[in-house]
Amino acid sequence: MPRNERHVVPSADGWRVVKPGASRASATAGTQAEATQIAKRILGNDGGGEAVIHRPNGRIRGSDTVAPGNDPFPPEG
Repeated sequence: MPRNERHVVPSADGWRVVKPGASRASATAGTQAEATQIAKRILGNDGGGEAVIHRPNGRIRGSDTVAPGNDPFPPEG
């Protein structure tokens, strides 16, 4: 099973949140920070995954692992 990812990539009008293999962006934002927050929210609602953040030149800058936002079996403690 492929891992759940959203990529934050530059676009002509700001930043896009893109799911690999999708034909269009999941969301758009004016800044990289806004797009990163949106990507993390989408991943949290979709069972968790990896937010891959790109630089303005398109190269990967880093990534963040996002835990499930609505885990039906959260750890005790």
